[in-house]
Amino acid sequence: MNRSATYAAVALFVGVLGVSWLTHGRGVVHNDAARHISIPQALTVPLQVQAAYNDTTISFRYRWPSPRPGIFHDVLRYDGKAWVVRGGAVAGSQPDGLHEDRVAMMVDDGRVPEFGRYGGYIAIGHRLAGTANEVSGREVQAHPYLGQRLGLDEGTKYLPGTRSNLNDWASTLPEAEQQALISAGYFLDLWHWRANRSNPMGVADDQMVAAGRLSDAGRGAYVTNWDAAKRQPRVMFNPARVQRSALSFDDIVQGRIGQDDVYALREDEAVPFDAALAWRDGDTIPRRILRTSQGSRADIAVSGRARWSNGFWDVTLTRRMDTGNPRDDKIFVDRGVYQLAFAIHREATGGRWHYVSLPVTLGLGREATLQAARFEGETPGWQQPPLNVTLFYPGQVNWALLNSSRHAGAGNIRAGVPVRYRHSEDQLAHYGIEMEFNAAIQRQWTLTLLAGLLLIAGFGFALNMLLSRKGA
Repeated sequence: MNRSATYAAVALFVGVLGVSWLTHGRGVVHNDAARHISIPQALTVPLQVQAAYNDTTISFRYRWPSPRPGIFHDVLRYDGKAWVVRGGAVAGSQPDGLHEDRVAMMVDDGRVPEFGRYGGYIAIGHRLAGTANEVSGREVQAHPYLGQRLGLDEGTKYLPGTRSNLNDWASTLPEAEQQALISAGYFLDLWHWRANRSNPMGVADDQMVAAGRLSDAGRGAYVTNWDAAKRQPRVMFNPARVQRSALSFDDIVQGRIGQDDVYALREDEAVPFDAALAWRDGDTIPRRILRTSQGSRADIAVSGRARWSNGFWDVTLTRRMDTGNPRDDKIFVDRGVYQLAFAIHREATGGRWHYVSLPVTLGLGREATLQAARFEGETPGWQQPPLNVTLFYPGQVNWALLNSSRHAGAGNIRAGVPVRYRHSEDQLAHYGIEMEFNAAIQRQWTLTLLAGLLLIAGFGFALNMLLSRKGA
C-alpha cells in the first residue's frame, strides 16, 4: 500500500509537472481587440532602399512585399437609408481591406542624438494611440498646447526632450521652449507616402516629429469628404469626367478595382453631392477628397509612377536637397551624414500596426550604411545595389518603459549603447510581443511555480509518510 502511494505520488508529480511545462505559454499570446492587440503572422518583412542625389535633388527608392495593393482607405457607403463610414481604425488588419499601404522614413542630421542609436523607439511616448492604455482623443483635444494650439486629436509620436516627464504624455514644455528646440534642429523630418491619400496626386506627405507628429506648413493633399450638418458626402465623382457618380462597395472589397481604374476622389474630378440621385445600397464614395498640396507640405514628390506589381511595391520619392524650410525639413548637403529609419504599413493595417527598422546611416559622398549615389542630369540610373533592411513588428514598447527598471537593458541606454549592438530585429519583434502580454506571462509563470511547489510538497509528504512507516 505504501509503495503504491509512493508510485502514485511520483506519477502525479511527473505528470502534472510535464503538463505544466508543455502547456506553459499556450493561450497567453492571442489577439485581443479590447486591449488593442493584434499580432501579425509575419514578424519581420524585408525592405530594399536606394538613395541618389545631384546638386539640387535627392531621391529614395523603396521596394517591399505586399500580398495585394492596398489602394483604398476609409469610404462612405450608402446602406439604403443613410451614408455610413466604412474602414475605421481597428487593431490589426481592417476586415474590408480599407486601409491604405504606406511607406514612411524619418530623417535626422545628428541633432536628435538618441535617434541614431535607438531609431523610432525614442518617439514612442506615454499612452500613444493604439496602445492598451491609450490616451483618449478628448483628453488630447483639451490639452492647452497639443490640442488647442497644435490641433492634435490623438496621442501621437513625440520626442522625449519635448516633455518634462517621460512617464507623462501631457507634461509638455512651454511653447517658447518647444520653438527653441525646433530652431536648434531637435525634430525628425518625416517622409510619408500613402497609396490612397497622396499617391494619386503624385506626392508624399511632408511631416515632422517634435512635440507630436505634425504636418509641415502649407496645405495637405486631402480633406475629409463629409457634410456633418446634412449627414452626407460633400462631393461625389463627376460622371462627365469619370463615367460614374460612385463606386460599388462589393467591387472594392473583392479587389475588382485596380490601380489603373478610378479609385480616388480627386478635387478636379468631383462635383457637389446630389442627394436627389437614385442612390442604391452599396454605392460608395471615398471619404477623402484629394487636392494639390501647397507650401512646405508639398516638398516631396513621387518620381515616375509608384506601382504595385507581382507582390511588390516600388516607390521612388524625390525632394530638393535644400527646401528652404529648415524648421520643417532636414537639409541635405554634399558630404553630409544622416540617420534614417523606415516603416511600412501593408495588409490593410494602420496606426501602430506597422513594421519598423532600426536606424541606419546615410552618406552623401561619405562612408555610411546606405551610400547615396551621385548622378548627373535629371533622374538617377539606380545602378548601385540596394541596401537590404529588415523591418520588424515592434509591439507595445515605449521609450519610458525602455528607460525604466522594468527593462534589464536600461543601463545600456543610459550608457548610450546602440540597440543594434545588443539585439537583432527578430529578437526585438519577439520582445515586443512579450511586452504586450507581460502581465499574463508573469501570471502564468507564478501559477506554474506555485503548482510546482505544491507538487514538491505533496511528493515530500508522501515520501515522508513512507519512510515513517518503514521506521515504525
